[in-house]
Amino acid sequence: MKFILLILVTFISLTTAFAQTGSSGLRGTVKNKQGEALPFAAVIVKGTATEARTKGTITNAEGRYEIVLAPGKYDIVFQYLGFQSSQKSVEIGADFVTLDATLEEQALRLAEVQAKAGNEDPAYTIMRRAIAKSRFHQLQVQRFKARVYTKSSFTVIDLPNLAEMAFRKQLKEAEKEANFKVGVPMLNETVAEVSFNQPNTFRQRIIANRNSQGDFLSPSQFYNASFYSPTVASAVSPLSPKAFAYYKFEYKGTFRESGPSGTPVEISKIQVIPRQYGEGVFRGTIYIIENTWAIHSLQLETINNIGVSISVRHICSPIQGVWMPTNQRYEGKGTYLGVKASGYYIRNLTFSEFVVNPAFVEDIEVADEKKGAPSQTLSKGEIKGKNFDELVKKQKEFSTKNLRQMVKEYEKQEKQTRKNRKEDVAVVRDDSLEVDSLARKRSNVYWDSLRSVPLTSAEIKSYRKADSLGLVREIKVLSKADSLKRDSIALADKQKKKSANKFSIGQLLSGHTWGLTKRSALIYTSPLARIEYNTVEGYTLEGALNFRHRAKVDSINRFRQIQLGEWNASGVGRYQFGRKQVVGYGLASYQHKSTRVALSGGRYLYQYNPDNPISPFLNSLTTLLFEQNFAKLYQKDFLNLTLTASPFSERVSLTGSLEYARRSELTNYREDLKPWINWRDRTFTPNRPENAELGSTAFPTHNALLLNLTASARLGATQYTIRNGRRIARRDNESPLLTVNYRKGMDEVDYDFLQASISHSFETGIRSRLNYKLSAGSFLNDRQVYFPDFKHFDGNQFFFQQGDVVSTYRLLPYYQYSTARRFAEAHVLAEFRKFFVTQLTVVRLLGLKENLFVHYLYTPASKNYTEVGYGLDGLIPQVLPFFRVEVISQWQDAKYQGLGFRIGTTIKFGR
Repeated sequence: MKFILLILVTFISLTTAFAQTGSSGLRGTVKNKQGEALPFAAVIVKGTATEARTKGTITNAEGRYEIVLAPGKYDIVFQYLGFQSSQKSVEIGADFVTLDATLEEQALRLAEVQAKAGNEDPAYTIMRRAIAKSRFHQLQVQRFKARVYTKSSFTVIDLPNLAEMAFRKQLKEAEKEANFKVGVPMLNETVAEVSFNQPNTFRQRIIANRNSQGDFLSPSQFYNASFYSPTVASAVSPLSPKAFAYYKFEYKGTFRESGPSGTPVEISKIQVIPRQYGEGVFRGTIYIIENTWAIHSLQLETINNIGVSISVRHICSPIQGVWMPTNQRYEGKGTYLGVKASGYYIRNLTFSEFVVNPAFVEDIEVADEKKGAPSQTLSKGEIKGKNFDELVKKQKEFSTKNLRQMVKEYEKQEKQTRKNRKEDVAVVRDDSLEVDSLARKRSNVYWDSLRSVPLTSAEIKSYRKADSLGLVREIKVLSKADSLKRDSIALADKQKKKSANKFSIGQLLSGHTWGLTKRSALIYTSPLARIEYNTVEGYTLEGALNFRHRAKVDSINRFRQIQLGEWNASGVGRYQFGRKQVVGYGLASYQHKSTRVALSGGRYLYQYNPDNPISPFLNSLTTLLFEQNFAKLYQKDFLNLTLTASPFSERVSLTGSLEYARRSELTNYREDLKPWINWRDRTFTPNRPENAELGSTAFPTHNALLLNLTASARLGATQYTIRNGRRIARRDNESPLLTVNYRKGMDEVDYDFLQASISHSFETGIRSRLNYKLSAGSFLNDRQVYFPDFKHFDGNQFFFQQGDVVSTYRLLPYYQYSTARRFAEAHVLAEFRKFFVTQLTVVRLLGLKENLFVHYLYTPASKNYTEVGYGLDGLIPQVLPFFRVEVISQWQDAKYQGLGFRIGTTIKFGR
């Protein structure tokens, strides 16, 4: 029986490798005159201008194509960027017909108006009209239905030698279990039925999905990148209203080809030249159709912030007179953290229904007022309140300015209409995803009938292992021996799962998570994972045990989940070798969506600044290696109740806590402490911080009842997305964030503290941002305030800087200007795409970014403390891109105090 199965699997795999089966259709190869294959060329089954249904495909990386067609006569169009389109007639019978095509390079002719000395390049008048009409083209589509085929391929070309040696065993396991191997493509294919309705409703049904890594679904959200939008993946589109600030354009010539209903159209080739190439801009070629000023096709490339080069190709086809990007290809390649990889993503759309927006059916002419004003120009008052189609009926030619105003007025009226219908206009995308129950079980024959792009030889090889396993599983008739073997394998898998939850001594050292039930787990953190050192406790070991029960989880996507009922009960124990004591605390919590209630209590050590300006891990390094014990700790016996919530559709975040604590000052556990490296000019400092307002920060052991209330809200309108009926606030809300905090101290302390802050981050250009945070506050009542209750600031005294790059001081001593009176602070950080060294293109292409920043602090004792600095992000491009180097000048009362240098990162080490 094994031999028969092996023969069957081998036969079908070979059949898949050398032929894709189907009842009838067309297959062939597209090449140039030199006989070289043209990868990803468009193959279009031509229809009439009024037909909604289209059919087509693109060639694979080897230049081959295949498309299933019913018997009949067809006109086939072959397209490739930079080559003349070719149309051939073919008659298909009961079998597949081979139809090859050889394309010739496109011959361009110059338009009648040519660029002369002193004259503007003709490309600019073409692009002004195309930009003016870009939003018009986006709004032309009222709704559509389409079958969408997508394929992604990702290949790891090379790994660092150190990684290959360190993870040799894991790489072998990945090859065996997940079909991952260096040099072998990882594939994912999807066929979906997609529908769209203006303004933002998408419905997607996955009817087939397969990947080369295993038997699991990997569908993705439908996203149709449009170069009519101002930005595409955070890069400025050549058709953006701001395009002329980022690009120069050159006219390369015009050619003619057949358009809708066989009517010839004139197409201009425009070279897109960024004024400064780098992240956030494209370069390449875009083809614009004369008179309609729509995109015919494009070939552009850009580079992202980690140095990966990305190329984009779109080929558009006329669907009821609207040029739609039916064939799209995205390709990326580069090196990051020493890993060299490449990949591509292709999409092919076949429309089954297509409805043009009634307001945008009429074709209109656009006049470039810089070349010649139209016969009639409308004022703003003549456009306001008027319907778009009424204006078009009265007048056929509009200036670029008038057209933009008309489209803006149309969108304003449409939004008001939606409000009148009680629609939620704050929703920017309404999306749903449904997966057919058979999507992962489609046969090879079924895939051959759906696949728009044939597999390459390398892709077939990548699929062969997964397909073979799938074929063995699909065989229904098994012998008795095979049935017994299957049962034994199932039993072995069951035992394997049980063994994963079985206790072993090694788990005590490494930590482990035991799955108790489908919804419950016991999570153990080994003390060896948290070995730290400080001068108060000495060496410490900290372990934790957490019981988690998730009554229900609501998944937004593979990477984000909403807890609809999560219970946690945990305990943390910490042994202090220096003090020879055990401290720890317990925590019990319940979370439902964004609401969480937690009760904790125990004895533990905390930094005076609750924001932990230096992490325990980093403090361990500075103490042992550099003889600098920056962390200052006190002990707290406490019971704490905390509640967090986000009411009003997550527009507001609220946090409240009530804590009763007995707080004690601590000293270094020994006076004669020695670091690993003894520095001549350094010595360990006492655990009592130095402060400019107090002669001594000492405090007696005391009891404190503390109320802490915080509210924060975005000042702008919150936008939402709807995913499968769930309304979700967008995380990329760039509105200013206002936060108000009130603290009340009672029992043996007596104070009232109020502070407010506003923070904002917004783009000032491509890859350029301005970030700021302003804060101010005061102790309204300061009858009894101990040092743990002071207002502390995020300072830094070590050459390595971590934490929030905007609101953290670079040279400020941790506690010197902590205050029990009043304060004001300001932080401003400007990020530049092009400033000083980034004027050089080679520097920008490495992913480097320049920053200027200012930090200011006022307290009664701070003397207007100010830092002014310059930073360069991407210290080691493509290897350690998240590190930066900074130079900072220090000032007080406008007097220069000194200069400092920092190496920094936004990564937070420890807790």
